[in-house]
Parts: sequence; C-alpha cells; structure tokens
Amino acid sequence: MTGALFLVTEVAAIAGLALYRPALEGAQYVVGTGSDTRVLLGALCEMVLLLAVVGTGVALFPVLRARHEALAIGYVCGRLLEAAVIAVGIVSLLAVVTLRQELAGGTDTGTAAAFQAAATALAAVHDWTFLLGPNMVLGANTLVLAYAMHRSQLVPRPLTLLGLVGGALICASAVAVLFGLYPQVSAVGTAAALPVFAWEVALAVRLLTRGFEPARPLTAAG
Repeated sequence: MTGALFLVTEVAAIAGLALYRPALEGAQYVVGTGSDTRVLLGALCEMVLLLAVVGTGVALFPVLRARHEALAIGYVCGRLLEAAVIAVGIVSLLAVVTLRQELAGGTDTGTAAAFQAAATALAAVHDWTFLLGPNMVLGANTLVLAYAMHRSQLVPRPLTLLGLVGGALICASAVAVLFGLYPQVSAVGTAAALPVFAWEVALAVRLLTRGFEPARPLTAAG
C-alpha cells in the first residue's frame, strides 16, 4: 500500500502541475480565453496528491511506531503539514479561475485591472507554497523517514542513504531559492530535486516488489 501511494504522489504531482500551469500566469490567464477545465483537472490531481501524501504517513505509522514512535509521529505530522501547504497553493489557483470567469462576464477597465493584480498575487501565493510544501517540508519529511528506516534497517542502507542525501539537498536548495540565489524552476533547482524523486520511486518499487527487510531483534538502545 505504501509503495503504491508513493507512486500515486509522483504521478499526481507531475500531472497536476502540467495541467494547471496556465493559471500560474496570473494576470495573463485572467484576461485570456482561459483553460478552466484543464486547470480544474489539475486541481483534481492535486487533491489525489493530498490524499496520497497523507496516506503514506498513515500507512507507515504502525510500521515505524514499532521501532521509533517519536519519528513515526513526526513523519505523520510532517506529511499532514505538507498536504496543508499544497492545499493552500491549489486553492489560490482555483481563485484565479474564479476571477477569470467573473471578468469574462463583463466588467469595467478599473475592475479588470484589479482582477489582474489579484490574480498575480494569488499566483505568487502558489509559487511560495510550491517552494515551502513540495520542497522544504518534503525535504524534512524525507530526512525523517530515511533516518527512521536507516536506524531500523527496514530497507537496504544504500536506499536510505539516497533518501538522506536527497532530503538534505532539496532542503538546502529550498533555502537557496528562498534567498534568491536562483529560481526554483531552473536547471539547478531541478537537479536538486532529482535525488528525492529517485528516492521515492526506488522506495516505492522496493516496497511493491520485496517489502520491508525481515524484522530484527530490538536492542536495549533501540
């Protein structure tokens, strides 16, 4: 179940971004002909993403709790936070769609300019949530999960090391983007996100094909 949910998060995230991308133009989208159905389908994909994100935390909780209860609780809370941040971003784009539909009904020039300014602000809200949710919070969640699995040896160590490196890298990249060192959507930003993508896909495939490693006896410290 966990492996399937991780794959759903990847597919839904990529599909959602591809579909709702026109609304990211903000002001231009509001005064254009619009692609409302496409954006709404993207929002639907994001809803699937939200459910899958929360689902991974819930599905892994009983497994992680048996070894590290604090880390298990931290991971569930982190996934809930990640989903909440993403939800704010998609709601902002749905508001852009509403502005375009209102403007299409006919308004004066002053109102149209106000709608464009509002759409630009809403698109900016999405951009910030996209940085904080699928980058910074995701990176922190990846570190927690990879560390928990590394200590408990639920999956092979090379796989957990990929998660640790990927989580740290995307967190560092998010901080760099936050302070304007480079755009989030850039060659550097994409390269920084690839290890986390590889970690989630590799983990999903591992869980779907072989599952967790056989249980090991708990030590006095573990």
